[in-house]
Amino acid sequence: MIANSAAGESRLPFRFRPISAAALTRAAGETIPPTWLVLIGILSVQLGAGIAKNLFGVLPPSAVVWLRLLTSAIVLVVLARPALRGRTRADWLVVVGFGLSLATMNYAIYQSFARIPLGIAVTIEFLGPLAVAVAGSRRRVDLLWVALAATGVLLLGRGNGEVTFAGVAFALLAAVAWAGYILLSAATGQRFSGTSGLAIASVVGVFLMAPAGIAEGGTALLDPRLLLIGLAVGLLSSVVPYTLEMQALRRMPPRVFGILMSLEPAAAALIGMLLLSEFLSAWQWLAVACVVAASVGATRTPPERTKRTRRRRRNRPEQPEQD
Repeated sequence: MIANSAAGESRLPFRFRPISAAALTRAAGETIPPTWLVLIGILSVQLGAGIAKNLFGVLPPSAVVWLRLLTSAIVLVVLARPALRGRTRADWLVVVGFGLSLATMNYAIYQSFARIPLGIAVTIEFLGPLAVAVAGSRRRVDLLWVALAATGVLLLGRGNGEVTFAGVAFALLAAVAWAGYILLSAATGQRFSGTSGLAIASVVGVFLMAPAGIAEGGTALLDPRLLLIGLAVGLLSSVVPYTLEMQALRRMPPRVFGILMSLEPAAAALIGMLLLSEFLSAWQWLAVACVVAASVGATRTPPERTKRTRRRRRNRPEQPEQD
């Protein structure tokens, strides 16, 4: 009877198989247009930032940063399961530097959030990737984008007295750390497969931020409600956007992805207005528009080297096929 039952089950037209979270994520990523994946990721990051800023009244920025890094580190380690053996000293130096830039970027921008409006802080922070985009370029048009971004930063000060020196300084530090994050992310990707490098860097960031986060958070970190909100911040600010961006990059050119990411400052200003009642002046909105336009221009214009490569390929005579 048992054998017959097994044989009968094998002839069923379908077979039940549990669906994993990874499979569901891939299915959703293939169904939703990649442009929407990027836009949802941008809104997720800024929504997480807005929720985090609302926490600052009961939990210091350092503690919120630590909870965010802890959440993302746990999720990434579970998903990536990074291999630690067989790594060279150079590998560890790169990934530790990556973790340092990650921790510094998050710490500095949250300190900036605590002092100036969300939209202004993110606009200044966005100078980091903009600088990476134009660094080493010999194109004259890039001077225009740099000048436009500088104009935008100068216009940020023309507000209602909400911009403080400390807030701007922390945002600039976040911009420098973001530039380092981009460069070290590429170096880490060459040495570690998949998301294993990011997982290890996140763990490094957790340990680096632990002394300040735990000391400043104190007993408030034992509050289940605050821990749950901190978990939400980590998911919204790190896990969700990174997953969506990875799915989007598989289906769209990196240059298009870069143009869409240029909307970050505008999204931050909108979330600040809707969630935190941070209303920017007309001059400050113009400043945001200048930085966004500069970022789009720097990302959209193809490098001269790429143009020359394409030109050479077009002019190269076709090689006869070898028998």
